[in-house]
Order: sequence, then C-alpha cells, then structure tokens
Amino acid sequence: MRVGFVGLGSMGMPMARNLVRAGHDVAAYNRTRSKADELAKDGARTADTPAAAAEGAEVVITMLADDHAVEDVVFGEDGFDDALAEGAVHVSMSTISVELSRMLADAHRTRGQRYVSAPVFGRPDAAEATKLRVVAAGAAEDIDLCRPLFAAMAQETFVAGTDPAAANVVKLAGNFLIASVIGALGEAFAFGRKQDVEADTLLEILGGSLLRGPIFENYAKQIAAQRYEPAGFKLKLGLKDMGLVLAAAGDAAVPMPIASALRDRLLTGVAQGHGDIDWSGAARLAAEAAGLDAD
Repeated sequence: MRVGFVGLGSMGMPMARNLVRAGHDVAAYNRTRSKADELAKDGARTADTPAAAAEGAEVVITMLADDHAVEDVVFGEDGFDDALAEGAVHVSMSTISVELSRMLADAHRTRGQRYVSAPVFGRPDAAEATKLRVVAAGAAEDIDLCRPLFAAMAQETFVAGTDPAAANVVKLAGNFLIASVIGALGEAFAFGRKQDVEADTLLEILGGSLLRGPIFENYAKQIAAQRYEPAGFKLKLGLKDMGLVLAAAGDAAVPMPIASALRDRLLTGVAQGHGDIDWSGAARLAAEAAGLDAD
C-alpha cells in the first residue's frame, strides 16, 4: 500500500519502520529531516513537506505530539489537506483532543477524503516489537482498508465505533487510568519507604499478589528503582493528555476530581523542570512531598 507517514518521533519511527519492513511503500516526512533520512536507509522515500508525503498516497498516517503539531501538518503551510487525494484516508494515530478529531473528520469529509482515528496504547519498545494496541474508529470500510497497516504495527486492533472521535475518548480514558495508577503507585511507594519498607520488597509482594499486569509491571519497576530516564512517554506529554481529558470532560459536564489532582501533580513536575523525564516520574514528586530522597 502507498503510505505517507508524518512524524518520526520515538513512537513514529519504529511504527514507520515496521510498515517498510512489511513491504508497504512509505513516503516519510519529519520536521527534523535527519529522521526521514535515517528511515530512508530502511527503504522509505523521503518527503520534503507533509503535502509531498501525501501525494499519491492511499493512506496518510500522522503520529505527532499534540493538537498543534497535527493541525500544522494538515492545515498549515505545506500541509496535506489539499494534497490528499479524494477517497484517500487520513489515519490520525496521535493522542489528540476529541474536539480536533471531530474537526478533522469534518474537514476531510468536505474534501471528499476519508478519516480514521486510531490512537495506540504502548510505549516505544512496544512499537519496535510490533506490540502496540490500536483503538480505531471510523467508517467500517475505512478501518478495513487500514487493517493491513495496523497489523504491521500492532498486535491487536480494537474498534471503538463509527464516530472517529470515539477512539480519542477511549485513548484519553485509558491514559487517565494509567496516570491514576502511576499517581497511586507513587504514593504507595513513598508510604512504604517512609515506614522503612524497601521498595524492592514492596514491589515483590504487591506484584506477586494484588497487582499483576503490564501497567504495574512497567511502572512499578521504574518507581521502585527511581528510574525515570530515558523517557518512554514524557511527563510533559502526560500533562498535555490530562488537560485533554479535563477539556473533554468539561464539555460533557463530567466532574473528574482525580484527573484534576493528577493534572496539578504533573504540572508541578513540569514547573520544577522535570517535563522531559518519564511520566512515571510523577512518583518523584510524591517521594519529595514525603521528605524522601527522590534520586
């Protein structure tokens, strides 16, 4: 399949590489040209602009950090909104706001283009290992067209419905739950350490009894070891996502006091200069609040 891929960050690069390895014809654009040049060594074509990446593509995938970045590559100077052919599909795999997802759906519909929202659960190591989980929403025939691409990048695809924004709601709900677990783990480990229980002991017992699963296994180990770098998902991006959760919740008149508290904790981390550490580093703030050594 002819694919334009826009955004070669820590997630986008391995995802695009897996598409190339699966035999798809990939034209890649990244704001930092060296990333596209690196992917070209694996067989991708390099595009000078987002519009160039979309020329002749059946599907254009965006994997970018936030709403602003997505809006820029779609609607900005050299954006692909007009370059994407009628009937071609834009697959947004970024974690973006529900509002922007709806705006993209409307804009593509107006141009006779198709739109699928397909954010993913998983960190860069999962992307490299083709172990992501895709949450897709859009017209059934559009999702079916994209399934070979999802299969090249992920181990499982869930369908959230025909309204593309539904996938963004699910993704934000999931990130809220992950942030909640990280927040609770941070306080639990701070509590244990303050009572002279070794972090490794707490990890072994809780991991072997109450809490089993990938969220605990990944994040509790980082918290117990106080290992927050390199970041798989930056704390400042977690702050962005909690902002998106609260914005969508406000629009729907859904009180989310836990999300508000998590947003404030992540905001504190960013304010203290920790925005580029892993978002599990929110536990560092819980340790500091307890008067513990956070390093």
